[in-house]
Amino acid sequence: MFDTAFWVSVGVILILLCFSGFFSGSETALTAASRGKLRAMADRGNKGAERALELKEDNERLIGGILLGNNLANILATSLATAVFTKVFGANGVAVATLVMTALVLIFAEVLPKTYAITNPEAASTRAAGIVRVIIAVMAPLVAAVRVIVRAVLRVFGLRIDAGDNMLSVHEEIEGALRIGHSEGAVEKEQRDRLLGALDLNMRTVEEIMLHRSKIEMIDADQPVDTILSQCLESPYTRLPVYRNDRENIIGVIHAKDLSRAMDKLIRGPDASAKELADFQVMDVAMKPYFVPETTTLDEQMKEFLRRRTHFALVIDEYGDLQGLLTLEDILEEIVGEITDEFDPAAEHPVRAMEDGNFLVDGAMTIRDLNRATDWTLPDDEANTVAGLVIHEAQMIPTVGQCFSFHGFRFEVSSRKDNRLTKLKIRPLVDA
Repeated sequence: MFDTAFWVSVGVILILLCFSGFFSGSETALTAASRGKLRAMADRGNKGAERALELKEDNERLIGGILLGNNLANILATSLATAVFTKVFGANGVAVATLVMTALVLIFAEVLPKTYAITNPEAASTRAAGIVRVIIAVMAPLVAAVRVIVRAVLRVFGLRIDAGDNMLSVHEEIEGALRIGHSEGAVEKEQRDRLLGALDLNMRTVEEIMLHRSKIEMIDADQPVDTILSQCLESPYTRLPVYRNDRENIIGVIHAKDLSRAMDKLIRGPDASAKELADFQVMDVAMKPYFVPETTTLDEQMKEFLRRRTHFALVIDEYGDLQGLLTLEDILEEIVGEITDEFDPAAEHPVRAMEDGNFLVDGAMTIRDLNRATDWTLPDDEANTVAGLVIHEAQMIPTVGQCFSFHGFRFEVSSRKDNRLTKLKIRPLVDA
Protein backbone atom coordinates (compact mmCIF):
# COMPACT_ATOMS: atom_id res chain seq x y z
CA MET A 1 0.00 0.00 0.00
CA PHE A 2 2.75 2.45 0.99
CA ASP A 3 4.95 1.66 -1.94
CA THR A 4 7.28 3.92 -3.89
CA ALA A 5 4.44 5.23 -6.09
CA PHE A 6 2.53 6.27 -2.97
CA TRP A 7 5.38 8.32 -1.55
CA VAL A 8 6.16 9.85 -4.95
CA SER A 9 2.52 10.94 -5.21
CA VAL A 10 2.64 12.42 -1.72
CA GLY A 11 5.83 14.30 -2.62
CA VAL A 12 4.28 15.64 -5.82
CA ILE A 13 1.19 16.80 -3.89
CA LEU A 14 3.39 18.73 -1.45
CA ILE A 15 5.33 20.31 -4.32
CA LEU A 16 2.07 21.31 -6.03
CA LEU A 17 0.85 22.85 -2.78
CA CYS A 18 4.06 24.88 -2.63
CA PHE A 19 3.44 26.05 -6.22
CA SER A 20 -0.15 26.93 -5.31
CA GLY A 21 1.05 28.92 -2.31
CA PHE A 22 3.60 30.72 -4.45
CA PHE A 23 0.97 31.68 -7.02
CA SER A 24 -1.47 32.84 -4.35
CA GLY A 25 1.13 34.95 -2.58
CA SER A 26 2.44 36.38 -5.85
CA GLU A 27 -1.07 37.38 -6.93
CA THR A 28 -1.67 39.26 -3.69
CA ALA A 29 1.77 40.89 -3.66
CA LEU A 30 1.74 42.05 -7.28
CA THR A 31 -1.81 43.40 -7.17
CA ALA A 32 -1.38 45.13 -3.80
CA ALA A 33 2.08 46.58 -4.45
CA SER A 34 2.15 50.35 -4.90
CA ARG A 35 3.38 51.52 -8.28
CA GLY A 36 4.89 54.57 -6.66
CA LYS A 37 6.95 52.53 -4.19
CA LEU A 38 8.03 50.10 -6.89
CA ARG A 39 9.10 53.00 -9.13
CA ALA A 40 11.15 54.48 -6.27
CA MET A 41 12.80 51.08 -5.70
CA ALA A 42 13.47 50.65 -9.41
CA ASP A 43 15.05 54.10 -9.60
CA ARG A 44 17.45 52.97 -6.88
CA GLY A 45 18.53 50.04 -9.05
CA ASN A 46 16.23 47.24 -7.80
CA LYS A 47 15.84 44.88 -10.78
CA GLY A 48 13.00 42.97 -9.12
CA ALA A 49 11.01 46.17 -8.83
CA GLU A 50 11.56 46.86 -12.53
CA ARG A 51 10.25 43.40 -13.39
CA ALA A 52 7.25 43.87 -11.08
CA LEU A 53 6.40 47.17 -12.78
CA GLU A 54 6.58 45.50 -16.19
CA LEU A 55 4.14 42.81 -15.03
CA LYS A 56 1.74 45.40 -13.58
CA GLU A 57 1.60 47.22 -16.92
CA ASP A 58 -0.81 44.51 -18.10
CA ASN A 59 -2.87 43.44 -15.10
CA GLU A 60 -5.17 41.23 -17.16
CA ARG A 61 -2.24 39.18 -18.48
CA LEU A 62 -0.70 39.03 -14.99
CA ILE A 63 -3.86 37.83 -13.25
CA GLY A 64 -4.67 35.40 -16.04
CA GLY A 65 -1.23 33.77 -15.90
CA ILE A 66 -1.10 33.51 -12.11
CA LEU A 67 -4.63 32.15 -11.75
CA LEU A 68 -4.04 29.66 -14.54
CA GLY A 69 -0.95 28.31 -12.78
CA ASN A 70 -2.66 28.36 -9.39
CA ASN A 71 -5.70 26.43 -10.59
CA LEU A 72 -3.60 23.88 -12.46
CA ALA A 73 -1.58 23.24 -9.30
CA ASN A 74 -4.68 22.95 -7.09
CA ILE A 75 -6.62 20.70 -9.46
CA LEU A 76 -3.66 18.41 -10.09
CA ALA A 77 -2.88 18.19 -6.35
CA THR A 78 -6.50 17.40 -5.53
CA SER A 79 -6.68 14.72 -8.24
CA LEU A 80 -3.51 13.02 -6.98
CA ALA A 81 -4.73 13.24 -3.38
CA THR A 82 -8.03 11.62 -4.36
CA ALA A 83 -6.16 8.74 -6.00
CA VAL A 84 -3.84 8.33 -2.99
CA PHE A 85 -6.58 8.40 -0.35
CA THR A 86 -8.84 6.11 -2.40
CA LYS A 87 -6.00 3.60 -2.49
CA VAL A 88 -5.66 3.83 1.31
CA PHE A 89 -9.29 4.23 2.46
CA GLY A 90 -11.15 2.71 -0.43
CA ALA A 91 -14.57 4.20 -1.17
CA ASN A 92 -14.21 6.70 1.71
CA GLY A 93 -11.05 8.08 0.16
CA VAL A 94 -12.88 10.76 -1.85
CA ALA A 95 -14.42 12.30 1.28
CA VAL A 96 -11.15 12.10 3.20
CA ALA A 97 -9.23 13.64 0.28
CA THR A 98 -11.76 16.49 0.06
CA LEU A 99 -11.44 17.33 3.76
CA VAL A 100 -7.65 17.03 3.91
CA MET A 101 -6.98 18.96 0.70
CA THR A 102 -9.46 21.69 1.65
CA ALA A 103 -7.60 22.23 4.93
CA LEU A 104 -4.15 22.08 3.32
CA VAL A 105 -5.04 24.40 0.41
CA LEU A 106 -6.87 26.87 2.64
CA ILE A 107 -4.10 27.14 5.24
CA PHE A 108 -0.86 26.58 3.36
CA ALA A 109 -1.75 27.55 -0.20
CA GLU A 110 -4.09 30.50 0.40
CA VAL A 111 -4.23 32.17 3.82
CA LEU A 112 -0.58 31.76 4.85
CA PRO A 113 1.10 33.00 1.62
CA LYS A 114 -1.42 35.80 1.12
CA THR A 115 -1.01 37.00 4.71
CA TYR A 116 2.76 37.05 4.25
CA ALA A 117 2.45 38.88 0.91
CA ILE A 118 0.03 41.55 2.15
CA THR A 119 2.29 42.52 5.07
CA ASN A 120 4.95 43.82 2.67
CA PRO A 121 3.66 43.56 -0.90
CA GLU A 122 6.51 45.55 -2.50
CA ALA A 123 9.24 43.30 -1.09
CA ALA A 124 7.28 40.14 -1.87
CA SER A 125 6.48 41.25 -5.42
CA THR A 126 10.12 42.06 -6.21
CA ARG A 127 11.15 38.56 -5.11
CA ALA A 128 8.40 36.82 -7.05
CA ALA A 129 8.42 38.95 -10.22
CA GLY A 130 11.26 37.11 -11.97
CA ILE A 131 9.75 33.65 -11.57
CA VAL A 132 6.24 34.87 -12.41
CA ARG A 133 7.50 36.51 -15.58
CA VAL A 134 9.08 33.24 -16.74
CA ILE A 135 5.93 31.23 -15.92
CA ILE A 136 3.68 33.69 -17.75
CA ALA A 137 6.00 33.58 -20.76
CA VAL A 138 5.88 29.76 -20.82
CA MET A 139 2.09 29.71 -20.53
CA ALA A 140 1.62 32.62 -22.92
CA PRO A 141 -0.52 30.69 -25.46
CA LEU A 142 -2.90 29.45 -22.74
CA VAL A 143 -3.05 32.90 -21.14
CA ALA A 144 -3.85 34.47 -24.51
CA ALA A 145 -6.65 31.96 -25.08
CA VAL A 146 -8.10 32.68 -21.64
CA ARG A 147 -7.99 36.43 -22.32
CA VAL A 148 -9.87 36.02 -25.59
CA ILE A 149 -12.59 33.96 -23.92
CA VAL A 150 -12.90 36.37 -20.96
CA ARG A 151 -13.15 39.43 -23.20
CA ALA A 152 -15.71 37.74 -25.42
CA VAL A 153 -17.91 36.89 -22.44
CA LEU A 154 -17.58 40.40 -20.95
CA ARG A 155 -18.35 41.98 -24.30
CA VAL A 156 -21.70 40.19 -24.24
CA PHE A 157 -22.51 42.21 -21.11
CA GLY A 158 -21.33 45.46 -22.71
CA LEU A 159 -17.99 45.68 -20.89
CA ARG A 160 -14.74 46.30 -22.75
CA ILE A 161 -11.32 46.01 -21.13
CA ASP A 162 -8.08 47.50 -22.42
CA ALA A 163 -4.74 46.29 -21.17
CA GLY A 164 -3.09 48.62 -18.73
CA ASP A 165 -6.29 50.41 -17.71
CA ASN A 166 -6.26 51.65 -14.11
CA MET A 167 -9.41 51.68 -12.06
CA LEU A 168 -8.29 54.88 -10.31
CA SER A 169 -6.36 57.80 -11.67
CA VAL A 170 -3.06 58.66 -10.05
CA HIS A 171 -4.59 61.85 -8.65
CA GLU A 172 -7.47 59.98 -6.99
CA GLU A 173 -5.14 57.31 -5.65
CA ILE A 174 -2.82 59.86 -4.01
CA GLU A 175 -5.74 61.92 -2.69
CA GLY A 176 -7.35 58.84 -1.17
CA ALA A 177 -4.07 57.75 0.43
CA LEU A 178 -3.58 61.20 1.98
CA ARG A 179 -7.10 61.32 3.41
CA ILE A 180 -6.79 57.81 4.84
CA GLY A 181 -3.37 58.66 6.26
CA HIS A 182 -4.80 61.75 7.93
CA SER A 183 -7.76 59.86 9.40
CA GLU A 184 -5.35 57.26 10.83
CA GLY A 185 -3.04 59.89 12.26
CA ALA A 186 -0.10 59.13 9.97
CA VAL A 187 -0.37 62.42 8.05
CA GLU A 188 -0.75 65.82 9.71
CA LYS A 189 -3.58 68.09 8.56
CA GLU A 190 -1.11 70.73 7.33
CA GLN A 191 0.81 68.15 5.31
CA ARG A 192 -2.40 66.79 3.80
CA ASP A 193 -3.64 70.26 2.87
CA ARG A 194 -0.35 71.24 1.23
CA LEU A 195 -0.11 68.07 -0.83
CA LEU A 196 -3.77 68.18 -1.87
CA GLY A 197 -3.38 71.86 -2.73
CA ALA A 198 -0.48 71.08 -5.05
CA LEU A 199 -2.41 68.24 -6.68
CA ASP A 200 -5.44 70.45 -7.35
CA LEU A 201 -3.59 73.23 -9.19
CA ASN A 202 -4.39 71.76 -12.60
CA MET A 203 -8.08 71.40 -11.71
CA ARG A 204 -8.72 74.96 -10.51
CA THR A 205 -8.86 78.22 -12.44
CA VAL A 206 -7.56 81.71 -11.67
CA GLU A 207 -11.16 82.90 -11.37
CA GLU A 208 -11.52 80.91 -8.15
CA ILE A 209 -8.70 82.62 -6.24
CA MET A 210 -8.27 86.03 -7.87
CA LEU A 211 -8.79 89.28 -5.97
CA HIS A 212 -12.09 90.66 -7.23
CA ARG A 213 -11.93 93.90 -9.19
CA SER A 214 -13.95 95.73 -6.52
CA LYS A 215 -11.06 95.26 -4.08
CA ILE A 216 -8.17 96.18 -6.40
CA GLU A 217 -6.21 99.28 -5.40
CA MET A 218 -5.34 101.32 -8.50
CA ILE A 219 -3.46 104.46 -9.47
CA ASP A 220 -5.02 107.18 -11.59
CA ALA A 221 -2.43 108.11 -14.22
CA ASP A 222 -3.72 111.71 -14.35
CA GLN A 223 -3.08 112.37 -10.64
CA PRO A 224 -0.18 114.68 -9.66
CA VAL A 225 3.14 112.94 -9.14
CA ASP A 226 3.21 113.72 -5.40
CA THR A 227 -0.24 112.12 -4.96
CA ILE A 228 0.88 109.03 -6.86
CA LEU A 229 4.07 108.78 -4.84
CA SER A 230 2.18 109.10 -1.55
CA GLN A 231 -0.31 106.41 -2.61
CA CYS A 232 2.48 103.99 -3.56
CA LEU A 233 4.36 104.56 -0.31
CA GLU A 234 1.23 104.16 1.83
CA SER A 235 0.01 101.07 -0.02
CA PRO A 236 0.87 97.63 1.40
CA TYR A 237 1.26 96.37 -2.17
CA THR A 238 4.43 96.50 -4.25
CA ARG A 239 2.70 96.54 -7.64
CA LEU A 240 -0.33 98.66 -8.48
CA PRO A 241 -2.33 98.82 -11.74
CA VAL A 242 -2.47 102.21 -13.48
CA TYR A 243 -5.67 103.32 -15.21
CA ARG A 244 -6.77 106.38 -17.16
CA ASN A 245 -10.32 107.84 -17.19
CA ASP A 246 -11.99 104.51 -16.42
CA ARG A 247 -10.91 101.81 -13.94
CA GLU A 248 -11.56 99.25 -16.66
CA ASN A 249 -8.94 100.96 -18.83
CA ILE A 250 -5.72 99.52 -17.36
CA ILE A 251 -2.75 101.02 -19.19
CA GLY A 252 0.14 99.84 -17.05
CA VAL A 253 1.45 98.44 -13.77
CA ILE A 254 3.71 100.48 -11.52
CA HIS A 255 6.30 98.88 -9.27
CA ALA A 256 7.00 100.85 -6.08
CA LYS A 257 10.74 100.27 -6.45
CA ASP A 258 10.76 101.60 -10.03
CA LEU A 259 8.84 104.69 -8.92
CA SER A 260 11.21 105.25 -5.99
CA ARG A 261 14.25 105.03 -8.27
CA ALA A 262 12.71 107.54 -10.67
CA MET A 263 11.87 109.95 -7.85
CA ASP A 264 15.37 109.65 -6.41
CA LYS A 265 16.86 110.44 -9.82
CA LEU A 266 14.60 113.50 -10.26
CA ILE A 267 15.32 114.78 -6.76
CA ARG A 268 18.99 113.94 -6.23
CA GLY A 269 20.30 113.04 -9.68
CA PRO A 270 22.62 115.17 -11.82
CA ASP A 271 19.66 116.45 -13.86
CA ALA A 272 17.38 117.03 -10.89
CA SER A 273 15.13 120.05 -11.15
CA ALA A 274 11.68 121.15 -10.10
CA LYS A 275 10.61 121.33 -13.74
CA GLU A 276 11.67 117.71 -14.43
CA LEU A 277 9.78 116.60 -11.33
CA ALA A 278 6.65 118.51 -12.36
CA ASP A 279 6.77 117.06 -15.88
CA PHE A 280 7.17 113.48 -14.65
CA GLN A 281 4.67 110.99 -16.11
CA VAL A 282 3.95 107.80 -14.23
CA MET A 283 3.75 105.88 -17.50
CA ASP A 284 7.45 106.56 -18.03
CA VAL A 285 8.25 103.90 -15.44
CA ALA A 286 5.11 101.73 -15.68
CA MET A 287 5.33 98.19 -17.00
CA LYS A 288 3.08 96.80 -19.70
CA PRO A 289 0.03 95.11 -18.13
CA TYR A 290 -0.19 91.33 -18.40
CA PHE A 291 -3.72 89.99 -18.94
CA VAL A 292 -4.82 86.36 -18.53
CA PRO A 293 -8.19 84.66 -19.19
CA GLU A 294 -10.23 83.77 -16.12
CA THR A 295 -10.43 80.14 -17.28
CA THR A 296 -6.65 79.58 -17.08
CA THR A 297 -5.74 76.79 -14.66
CA LEU A 298 -3.54 77.60 -11.69
CA ASP A 299 -0.92 75.11 -12.85
CA GLU A 300 -0.68 76.74 -16.28
CA GLN A 301 -0.61 80.22 -14.77
CA MET A 302 2.18 79.37 -12.35
CA LYS A 303 4.25 78.06 -15.25
CA GLU A 304 3.57 81.30 -17.14
CA PHE A 305 4.61 83.39 -14.14
CA LEU A 306 7.88 81.49 -13.92
CA ARG A 307 8.47 81.65 -17.68
CA ARG A 308 7.77 85.39 -17.88
CA ARG A 309 9.61 86.07 -14.61
CA THR A 310 6.69 88.12 -13.33
CA HIS A 311 4.40 87.74 -10.32
CA PHE A 312 1.43 89.88 -11.31
CA ALA A 313 -1.45 89.39 -13.75
CA LEU A 314 -4.82 91.02 -14.45
CA VAL A 315 -7.70 88.62 -15.06
CA ILE A 316 -10.23 89.27 -17.82
CA ASP A 317 -13.35 87.46 -19.00
CA GLU A 318 -14.26 86.33 -22.50
CA TYR A 319 -15.33 89.86 -23.41
CA GLY A 320 -12.05 91.41 -22.30
CA ASP A 321 -13.56 93.05 -19.21
CA LEU A 322 -11.46 93.24 -16.06
CA GLN A 323 -12.52 90.67 -13.47
CA GLY A 324 -9.74 90.61 -10.94
CA LEU A 325 -6.08 90.45 -10.07
CA LEU A 326 -3.80 87.47 -9.48
CA THR A 327 -0.28 87.13 -8.10
CA LEU A 328 2.14 84.24 -7.78
CA GLU A 329 1.68 84.50 -4.02
CA ASP A 330 -2.03 83.77 -4.43
CA ILE A 331 -1.21 80.49 -6.14
CA LEU A 332 1.41 79.54 -3.56
CA GLU A 333 -1.11 80.22 -0.79
CA GLU A 334 -3.32 77.51 -2.27
CA ILE A 335 -0.52 75.08 -1.38
CA VAL A 336 1.05 76.37 1.83
CA GLY A 337 -1.79 78.44 3.28
CA GLU A 338 -1.98 82.15 4.04
CA ILE A 339 1.30 84.04 3.59
CA THR A 340 1.63 87.31 5.49
CA ASP A 341 4.44 89.75 6.16
CA GLU A 342 4.93 92.96 8.11
CA PHE A 343 3.41 95.04 5.30
CA ASP A 344 0.17 93.10 4.94
CA PRO A 345 -2.84 94.96 6.35
CA ALA A 346 -4.13 93.55 9.62
CA ALA A 347 -7.47 91.90 9.09
CA GLU A 348 -9.87 89.85 11.14
CA HIS A 349 -9.52 86.11 10.60
CA PRO A 350 -12.16 85.02 8.06
CA VAL A 351 -13.31 82.16 10.33
CA ARG A 352 -13.98 82.68 14.04
CA ALA A 353 -15.51 80.12 16.39
CA MET A 354 -18.22 81.55 18.63
CA GLU A 355 -19.33 80.43 22.09
CA ASP A 356 -22.78 79.35 20.87
CA GLY A 357 -21.28 76.76 18.52
CA ASN A 358 -21.56 78.88 15.38
CA PHE A 359 -18.67 79.92 13.17
CA LEU A 360 -18.63 83.54 12.04
CA VAL A 361 -17.39 83.44 8.45
CA ASP A 362 -16.47 86.19 6.01
CA GLY A 363 -18.86 85.93 3.07
CA ALA A 364 -16.04 86.52 0.58
CA MET A 365 -14.06 83.55 1.91
CA THR A 366 -13.72 80.77 -0.63
CA ILE A 367 -15.46 77.49 0.13
CA ARG A 368 -12.18 75.66 -0.38
CA ASP A 369 -10.43 77.78 2.27
CA LEU A 370 -13.33 77.27 4.67
CA ASN A 371 -13.18 73.51 4.16
CA ARG A 372 -9.43 73.52 4.76
CA ALA A 373 -9.79 75.58 7.93
CA THR A 374 -12.61 73.52 9.44
CA ASP A 375 -12.27 70.07 7.77
CA TRP A 376 -15.79 70.44 6.36
CA THR A 377 -16.86 69.17 2.96
CA LEU A 378 -19.08 71.92 1.58
CA PRO A 379 -19.39 71.62 -2.23
CA ASP A 380 -17.72 74.24 -4.43
CA ASP A 381 -19.10 73.13 -7.79
CA GLU A 382 -21.69 75.90 -8.13
CA ALA A 383 -20.02 78.74 -6.21
CA ASN A 384 -16.53 79.86 -5.21
CA THR A 385 -17.35 81.80 -2.04
CA VAL A 386 -19.44 81.04 1.01
CA ALA A 387 -21.80 83.94 0.20
CA GLY A 388 -22.12 82.65 -3.35
CA LEU A 389 -23.08 79.19 -2.06
CA VAL A 390 -25.84 80.64 0.14
CA ILE A 391 -27.21 82.77 -2.69
CA HIS A 392 -27.10 79.81 -5.08
CA GLU A 393 -28.96 77.51 -2.70
CA ALA A 394 -31.44 80.17 -1.60
CA GLN A 395 -32.06 81.33 -5.18
CA MET A 396 -32.29 84.87 -3.82
CA ILE A 397 -30.24 87.52 -2.01
CA PRO A 398 -31.15 86.93 1.64
CA THR A 399 -31.71 89.65 4.21
CA VAL A 400 -29.99 89.90 7.58
CA GLY A 401 -31.31 87.29 10.00
CA GLN A 402 -32.56 84.82 7.38
CA CYS A 403 -31.54 81.21 8.02
CA PHE A 404 -31.13 78.26 5.67
CA SER A 405 -30.23 74.60 6.10
CA PHE A 406 -28.50 72.64 3.37
CA HIS A 407 -25.57 70.24 2.92
CA GLY A 408 -25.80 69.35 6.63
CA PHE A 409 -25.18 72.91 7.87
CA ARG A 410 -27.25 75.82 9.13
CA PHE A 411 -26.48 79.22 7.57
CA GLU A 412 -27.59 82.54 9.04
CA VAL A 413 -26.97 85.90 7.37
CA SER A 414 -25.24 88.01 10.00
CA SER A 415 -24.55 91.18 7.98
CA ARG A 416 -25.06 92.47 4.46
CA LYS A 417 -23.75 95.45 2.51
CA ASP A 418 -25.75 96.38 -0.57
CA ASN A 419 -26.16 93.05 -2.38
CA ARG A 420 -23.14 91.41 -0.74
CA LEU A 421 -23.40 89.00 2.18
CA THR A 422 -20.46 90.15 4.29
CA LYS A 423 -20.80 87.88 7.35
CA LEU A 424 -22.50 84.54 7.89
CA LYS A 425 -22.97 82.31 10.90
CA ILE A 426 -22.51 78.64 10.06
CA ARG A 427 -23.14 75.67 12.33
CA PRO A 428 -23.00 71.94 11.52
CA LEU A 429 -26.36 70.29 12.15
CA VAL A 430 -26.53 67.60 14.81
CA ASP A 431 -27.13 64.83 12.29
CA ALA A 432 -24.45 66.13 9.83
